[in-house]
Amino acid sequence: MKERYDVIIVGTGVAGLNCALHLPKNKNALVICKQAPDKCDSYLAQGGICRLQSEEDFAPYFEDTMRAGHYENNPAAVECMIRGSVGVIDGLVKLGVDFARNADGTLAATREGGHSGNRICFHADCTGKEITAKLFESVSLLKNVEIVPDTAMLDLVVSEGVCLGVVARCPDGQIRTVFADYTVLACGGIGGIFEKSTNFRLLTGDGVAVCLKHGVAVDNVNYIQIHPTTLYSEKAGRSFLISESVRGEGAVLLDKNFMRFTDELQPRDVVTAEILKQMKKDETPFVWLDMRTVPEEELKTHFPTIVKRCAEEGINVFKECVPVVPAQHYFMGGIRSDLNGRTTMPRLYAVGETCCNGVHGANRLASNSLLESILFAERAATDIAKNYSSADRGEFEKAVRGLDMREYADVAALAEKYKNMLLKAIEEAENVKPRN
Repeated sequence: MKERYDVIIVGTGVAGLNCALHLPKNKNALVICKQAPDKCDSYLAQGGICRLQSEEDFAPYFEDTMRAGHYENNPAAVECMIRGSVGVIDGLVKLGVDFARNADGTLAATREGGHSGNRICFHADCTGKEITAKLFESVSLLKNVEIVPDTAMLDLVVSEGVCLGVVARCPDGQIRTVFADYTVLACGGIGGIFEKSTNFRLLTGDGVAVCLKHGVAVDNVNYIQIHPTTLYSEKAGRSFLISESVRGEGAVLLDKNFMRFTDELQPRDVVTAEILKQMKKDETPFVWLDMRTVPEEELKTHFPTIVKRCAEEGINVFKECVPVVPAQHYFMGGIRSDLNGRTTMPRLYAVGETCCNGVHGANRLASNSLLESILFAERAATDIAKNYSSADRGEFEKAVRGLDMREYADVAALAEKYKNMLLKAIEEAENVKPRN
């Protein structure tokens, strides 16, 4: 790593990568990630990515998103996302993303809970992996972008309320300060602070924590989504997601007596509540998901990853039901950002799951996450380019002199400090305004 970059991006999910991809080619960017670049939740996204199907679909899509978010969404952000969805999908197709197609060559569309129609583009049951891999491939070819794995952001470098770079732990263990005119936080969710989560364990909300530390505004940090259906297992580690698309294609939820007990295509928080209520009534640690209602060939072609993982657990989805249980899944709150990714701190942007721009409200509608992350990351890159100005290197050096580097000597202790800070903020927010 060099000592200075034009832009630093923290995170290699779809938000961080798409931001890097759309920066001007005459601007040098550093993209860092805690571990390997593919250890991000973007790679885990199964269901797909939404696309406005027609002008007639706008009102239903808008209403579906608002209703799922309990009407706490920012309407301007929702409209911006929906209107931009066609351009996002067209851009991904140009990058080589292999979306499923109909017989006539048009993009296929599936449906998930909370949607009033089919508007989700997909690649089997690993859409996130397909999109992220293609974005990573494109960014890797850029001469102005340097991707450095195994590098953790430990703090922001701040002078007089302005962000001027980051403090990072490098692959060799050294703690370094890196100057940048602009810093973009795209560091994902907070699942790593929970015992049961679909997220990678390394995603611990570091971006939100450092913003709390420096007084950068955050919103709705207690708005945390629980996914209704993850594979029940007594094994430790990340919970395996059973995509909502399976229910969108006809799978049903059953109680201990194998009786259907709810409408599976309601918004996620509603389905989760119904499952938890049924588990309590049945005194069981899971409910059953019956995928046998989906044609066998459809299961094989649309959901091969799920079929394989269940088989590894000794479950034949073609002949028996799958035990499922809710688990923490997505963070709707985060660092406050506007429609261009700007935070309340000058020269600091936030995009993707780590930010809160109001799109999701109190509960995310299925398959809006990849779309939201990609679209607003591009808008952030465009905003940086349009308003670019160089920061004061002298202010950076002054800020570095004011840092107590001993604070970063014990990375594990610092991580625990950030975790506790975030958990406290979540508890306080829940006391002030519980998630409805």
